[in-house]
Formats: sequence, structure tokens, C-alpha cells
Amino acid sequence: MTIRWGIAGTGAMAEEFVRDFAHVSGARITAVGSRRPASAEDFAARHGIATAHGSYRALIESADVDVVYVATPHPQHHAIARAAIEAGKAVLVEKAFTATLAGAQDLVDLARARGVFCMEAMWTRFQPAVVQARALVDSGEIGEVRTVQADLGAYRTYDPASRLFATDLGGGATLDLGVYLVSIAQHFLGSPARVHAAGSAYPNGADATVSMLLAYDDGRSATLLASLESETPGRAVIGGTLGSIEIAPRFHHPDTLVIRRPGVAAETLVLPPTGRGYCHEVDEVNRCLAAGLTESAVVPLQDTLDVQAALESVLHQLGITPHEDPTPL
Repeated sequence: MTIRWGIAGTGAMAEEFVRDFAHVSGARITAVGSRRPASAEDFAARHGIATAHGSYRALIESADVDVVYVATPHPQHHAIARAAIEAGKAVLVEKAFTATLAGAQDLVDLARARGVFCMEAMWTRFQPAVVQARALVDSGEIGEVRTVQADLGAYRTYDPASRLFATDLGGGATLDLGVYLVSIAQHFLGSPARVHAAGSAYPNGADATVSMLLAYDDGRSATLLASLESETPGRAVIGGTLGSIEIAPRFHHPDTLVIRRPGVAAETLVLPPTGRGYCHEVDEVNRCLAAGLTESAVVPLQDTLDVQAALESVLHQLGITPHEDPTPL
């Protein structure tokens, strides 16, 4: 069985994603869609995709698409994914999953009601190094996990017209980078009881640098830093009562773990991804569809909702109210 993929969006994220299909078996990209027909046609020609659609609606209604990968700016995810789910198409939705918690909840409720597969494209969880880190934690190698510390800063020149900074496109550090931080903390600690945030803003109000503290009722915590105005290592450290695991920079697509235990030399494991690393999440979607599953156990929908709730709490504390894009498909 060959699973047929459609790509919604023709930006940098879609470019990265489709290149990794060279490492995927049992699936092929059959169509691409964009609000700009010329962009879809150019993308299709460059990547050898048979069909280019001049709207997301046409892509979704295409008979030769089983899965829609949503690679547009955050506020456009909800409408595209909703239409795809309504059409019975499985969806892989880029992170952040939506611009708002209400939008995320609506998609999850609809996917569950319709029995349609839905997953957030949190590729980090499928990287071999992160998979191994989770296995080590689950086996008790570092004892009880008590803390997660992580940073992700990437300096970008401020441009209010760029997607990274445009408030109407979900720009800012929280949705673009903070989603990785909250997700890695959630992956190893679970969902927090409280979220505390502080940060700086650009002249247009988009969040520039954000510090987050995720607090748990039993005293566990995650300290997280996201920034678009400062380059940082991009390291994550999982601290346990018997040691720690460092997911070496940059943690959101790593190839190295450093395991530290009291009284012994640090152990380094090198576990590179295949290709750029996006193929691993594609394999998971294909595996789930072949098994008749509607959710992934690695990125379950409840995890996505809990991460989205934390992100929205951060934005509200920064005085930012996110919105979904109301533009019709």
C-alpha cells in the first residue's frame, strides 16, 4: 500500500519536509497546494510532484491525497486541518499546532469524532537521540526525573513583514521556538500545574525573548528560554536523582546524548537521524495509518493540547492574544 501525501504550503518548512521523502518507503507526494497558483506550480516542478493546486480547498478535495501535511504559518493551520479532517483526510500539522488553544481543541474534538488520524509534526520526539533519551529515562538510568532545562535562541534581524515577526501570522519567539521547549519538557515531565512567563517584545508587539518556568505540584520544574534576538546553544538537560542526560545542541534535531552519573566519566552516545530527520515523523504517520490508528502514542493529541495550553498561558502573560486566520480557503 502506498500512502499518498499532499503538501499544504510552499514555504521553507515545506521545502525541508519534502526533501526527506527520499528516505521514506511506502509513500509518495502526489500534490501540493497554495493560495498562489504560481507558487504551487513552481514547487511541484522543482520537486517532481504531479499535481499543483491553486487553493488549499482543491488540494484537500483531491482524490489522490490520503494525508495532508499542513506547513503554512500557525494561524492558518486550524482552517486547513479542519477542512481536511472534514473531508476524511489524515493530517500532520506543523508546530505550533494552531495559534490558539480553542483552535487546537476544536481540531482534536473533530478528529476524534470523525475517527480521522491527526498528529502535530513535533519531529523532535522521533529523532533517534531523543528516542534513546526517553528509553534511558523509562528504564530508570537517571532515577526519578526532577528537572528539565532547555534553551533555544536563534538571532534573526527584526523585520515586521517577515512571518517570524508578523503578529497576524503568529510571529514571535513563543509559537516559533517556545513550542519545542514546552514539548521537550512535557515529554519528560508531563503537563505542568502552573506556567510562569516573562519576556521582551519587538516594536510591533511580537515576543522577542521569553523565559518560562513550568511548575509541578510535587516540586519538579522546567526552566526554559526562547529567543529570536539572541543566539543560544540550544541545549536540553534532563536531570534525575541518579544522573542527567544532555541532549546536545541543538536539541530539537540532535545527534548526540551525554549521560552523566555521579562518580563516573560522562558517556557520549552518537545517534544521527536519517536525512534531515523529518522522515522519522513521516514513517510514524504511515505506520499509524497502516495499523488503523487515529493517534500516535509518541505525540498523542492530549500532549498537543497540554503544550498548546502552556503556550497560550505564556502569550497571555506577555499581553499577547493570539488569533486564528479567518481567511476562507
